[in-house]
Amino acid sequence: MKAAQRVTVLMGGASAERDVSLSSGQGVVAALKESGYDVSSLDVTRDLAALVNTLGEQKPDVVFNALHGRFGEDGAIQGVLEWLGLPYTHSGIRASATAMDKEASRQVFIAAGLPVAQGRVVSIAELAEADPLPAPYVVKPLDEGSSVGVSIVRDGTNQRARVVEEWRYGPVALVEEYIPGREITVGVLDTGDEGLRALTVTDITPNTSSGHDFYDYAAKYSAGGSQHILPASINADDFAEACDLAVSAHKALGCAGASRSDFRYDDTAGKGRGRIVLLEVNTQPGMTPTSLLPEQAAYCGISYSALCDRLVQDALERASASRR
Repeated sequence: MKAAQRVTVLMGGASAERDVSLSSGQGVVAALKESGYDVSSLDVTRDLAALVNTLGEQKPDVVFNALHGRFGEDGAIQGVLEWLGLPYTHSGIRASATAMDKEASRQVFIAAGLPVAQGRVVSIAELAEADPLPAPYVVKPLDEGSSVGVSIVRDGTNQRARVVEEWRYGPVALVEEYIPGREITVGVLDTGDEGLRALTVTDITPNTSSGHDFYDYAAKYSAGGSQHILPASINADDFAEACDLAVSAHKALGCAGASRSDFRYDDTAGKGRGRIVLLEVNTQPGMTPTSLLPEQAAYCGISYSALCDRLVQDALERASASRR
């Protein structure tokens, strides 16, 4: 018998990551039912009144937030749930909003002494006129996830003009130096009694034969789009550093439940230590069949169902602590 019988799983949403969220949510619903919870699902739309009314009808003891992107992981839905007095999984308002804003999170990481790429925010008008950094460099929306809208501008191409022409993410963008090498990622889980645990390091290799120039949206969520190697075969000291940095980034933002930190790892010199650069922290890691956090948890002996159950219990523990 569970301490909380009724769980509502929020999924869908209106962001560019709606399909990913639906896949995450469906997996979570099945897992929580398997664990003995009374589970309801709620496909979130832009209708806030309908959301509040449905939550009032379902009367959940706890909400599992499986939303991604805007409204789901930017502090907005967290604010609604706080106002309703409902315990919910993953990070709170401040950590969610800060992590979703790439420039705000960069400043937090810099203040905490964590390694980030050189970069700055530029207007799209400025980007249209000239390269803001020496090529190659990366252009990112400030507040999208899952690599939505991310492009690499390389020397000798017309990619900058295409980025400007197709840009639909607001008047500004974050541009950062391109870090050669590989992308690695580390999941962090609040295990309860044992505290924060860095699960392992995964080496992510996009399938370039399928047209993936980097770990973009399609590489993340298409079957065969990328290869996940865990544990990553990297320098042992770099492996330990990546784990430590992920925990430090989780703490610096004030995350809760689980997070996943993405890094670039430049070991192109071929010998000794590499350079690890923190890209971002995901406060709502994907829970799809190809997602990295469940894969890392499974490697550590934590089943998908146990992972979902742990996140629910973490939400209840934090809610209980806040009432004391």
